[in-house]
Amino acid sequence: MIIGARSVTLGLQALYVHVEREANMCVKHSKGMPEPVPPFTSLFLEQPNEKGFTNPTVNTVLGPVDARRLGVTLISESLMYVLPGAQYAYDIRIDRAEVFDVLATKLNAFKEAGGGTIVDATGMFEGRDLRLYEALSRATGVHIVATTGQGPEEMLGGYFLTPQTNPPTPWPAQKFAELFGREVNNGMVVPGFERRAAAGMISTATTVAGITPTDESLVRGAARAGAAYGVSLGIRCGADALAELQLAVDESLKPERIVMRGMDRLDAVSRRWPQAVAHAGACVAIDHVGSADPHYIDDNARVALVLDLIEAGFGNRILLSSSTTGVAFGVTRNDLPYTDLLTRFVPMLLEAGVPQEQVNQILTTNAAKLLSVIGEGK
Repeated sequence: MIIGARSVTLGLQALYVHVEREANMCVKHSKGMPEPVPPFTSLFLEQPNEKGFTNPTVNTVLGPVDARRLGVTLISESLMYVLPGAQYAYDIRIDRAEVFDVLATKLNAFKEAGGGTIVDATGMFEGRDLRLYEALSRATGVHIVATTGQGPEEMLGGYFLTPQTNPPTPWPAQKFAELFGREVNNGMVVPGFERRAAAGMISTATTVAGITPTDESLVRGAARAGAAYGVSLGIRCGADALAELQLAVDESLKPERIVMRGMDRLDAVSRRWPQAVAHAGACVAIDHVGSADPHYIDDNARVALVLDLIEAGFGNRILLSSSTTGVAFGVTRNDLPYTDLLTRFVPMLLEAGVPQEQVNQILTTNAAKLLSVIGEGK
């Protein structure tokens, strides 16, 4: 029996309380901020640490890395996914030594196929294991970028859904901004209330059936943290990609610092969201390459979509990934190898006439630009 996604265990409850308490202790009353004034200046986030804010570096689990060293990058993958609560189920056993061996084999194959960097887009509470990822990165030579963030609402623990005001309202965007911002500025939390490396990106998602008030708070809070600390934001689109993108832009996060995920979903393509998102200045993640999921287009249609975006002049805004899960507990995983995109899909692009230089830009330059930490500490 798997414990439900919304159940709150004592261990997670303690972690939630810890990160909220730590964030609240450092919120400062603003005396005014330099122009342009973002929309959240009544309470602003802790000032950014200077390290990495003036150089083209990327936050990896082993520390800042020169963005030019990332190499071929898959922007939306998962190393280990654990359905929240599944780790406490009687019939689920997580042996991290076994997990390490499985993931190391897959990452070594990715490295041998020409891969350089994996972005683990699972966020905070769905299996992220920083010590494991550090060991994997050291052993395989693959750069691993871990993310902070949560979403959509249905995947949040009860702590984040409990009304804390009268009348009841969802968690405000500012509280999510503080939570995610801390993981970028001071390092990501691991069990035991220890902080490790800084998050390299913020990941969130909205409900496919329609955005909820909590979803909106998640997107706005994630965008505020991204704008404050110079990291990019990935949003897995829900019912209206353009409206969700606008929520983030309204929080003073530049469109080029945002990637909209799930742009190869059938409804997204039929509504021409990829073209509209790219036209708005954001990045487009075609991130289910190789998937047989009936809710997504097939790889031939993905090739056509890439060609269409390039023809429209948006080659600098395309990102590719497979949304592969290395190991999973409590859910059925997408078990494609991390090599699939490089060994099977890239040849399809080349055969369709996409120049090698363009493929290189999509897989290396575009990702490095998005993941680079930018801005200046004030």
